[in-house]
Amino acid sequence: MSSTFGTLFRVTTFGESHCRGVGVVVDGCPPRMELTEDDIQPQLDRRRPGQSRLTTERDEKDRVTILSGTEHGRTLGTPIALLVANRDQKPSDYRHLDFIPRPSHADYTYQMKYGIRAASGGGRSSARETIGRVAAGAVAEKLLRLSCGVEIVAWVSSVGPVEAPAPDMAAVTRREVDRSPVRCPHEASAEEMAAVITAARDDQDSVGGVVTCVCRGVPVGLGEPVFDKLEARLAQAMLSIPATKGFEIGSGFAGTRLRGSVHNDAFVEKGDRLGTRTNNSGGVLGGISSGEDVYFRVAFKPPATIGRPQETVDFQGRAVVLEAKGRHDPCVVPRAVPIVESMAALVLADLVLRQRSLKGEV
Repeated sequence: MSSTFGTLFRVTTFGESHCRGVGVVVDGCPPRMELTEDDIQPQLDRRRPGQSRLTTERDEKDRVTILSGTEHGRTLGTPIALLVANRDQKPSDYRHLDFIPRPSHADYTYQMKYGIRAASGGGRSSARETIGRVAAGAVAEKLLRLSCGVEIVAWVSSVGPVEAPAPDMAAVTRREVDRSPVRCPHEASAEEMAAVITAARDDQDSVGGVVTCVCRGVPVGLGEPVFDKLEARLAQAMLSIPATKGFEIGSGFAGTRLRGSVHNDAFVEKGDRLGTRTNNSGGVLGGISSGEDVYFRVAFKPPATIGRPQETVDFQGRAVVLEAKGRHDPCVVPRAVPIVESMAALVLADLVLRQRSLKGEV
C-alpha cells in the first residue's frame, strides 16, 4: 500500500478510522523552523467532524500531538511525527458490514486486493486518514509562507445544482470562506447550498460538490517536466483524496470551447518580471509555474453512505437490503476545503525543495 507522498518533502500517513489513532510522519522539513501544535491545530479544527448540522455528528476534537522532530519549539531536521487520537469510535455500527460490501465504497476492492480489510469505519479508505494529510499540510504551509510567501485558499464553489459566482481570486481569504458552515464566500449561494445539503440529509441521502483552490505567490519555476509537471502532481494529490472524481486546472474543460486566439495568455510587463494579461493556463506553462496564481477545481461525489435502505448483495452474492448505521456526512465538500489546501501545500513544498536542490541552494 502506498501511503507516502513527496520526494524531498515526504509524508507518510498511518492509522485506520477506528484504531487508537491516526497521524503522519513528515520527513524532509528543514531544521530551525519554529513549529508547535498551535501551528497545526487550526487546520485540523476546520477539518474535524461535528462542526455543524451539515456534517457528521461524530464528536472528535482531533487534538494533535507532536511526538518527535522538534525541540524547544523548533524543527530539528529529523522526521516529525504527529498523532491524533481516535476517541469517539463506534465499531458496533459496522459489525453488520463484515459480510456486505457497501455500494460505491472501497469494501469490495480492498477485500479482493488484500484478502482482508478493516470493516469498521472503512479503515484506510475512511476520510479520517486525511487527518495526517492536513497535519502535514499545516507544516508545509508554514514552510511555504516563510520561504516564499505562498498563500493557499480553497472554498466550496458548488453543491449539487447550486454554483456560486467566482470570487476575486486575488483577494478571497479563509476568514471570508469560513463565515458560512458550507465554506462558500458568496453569502446567497452559501444559503442555497446549505438548503440543498439539509434536504439531502433529511431525505437520508447525500449530495456532491466542487472545491476551488487558489495558490497565490507561487514563484516561477516549480514543476519537474515531463512526468512531474506541477499540474500532474496537483492532479495526483487531489485525486488521492477520498470521494474525488475530477480535477481541472485553469480554464479546464471550459477552455476547450474557446479558440486559441481567445484562450492564449499574452505576456505583459509586471514590475520587474514578465506576467500574463489573462490566466487561462492556471499559473502553469509547460508543467512549470509561471508566477501567476495557480488555481484549480476538484470534484467530490455524493458520499456513498446514506441512511436510506439500498438493495445490494453480500460477498456470497446473496441479495440483501443494506441499512446503514453510524454517523456520516450528507456532503463532504465543506470539510474537504482544508484537505484540498493541505494537499496543495504538500505539492508546492516538495517542489520548492526540489527547485532549490536543482539550483544548488541550501
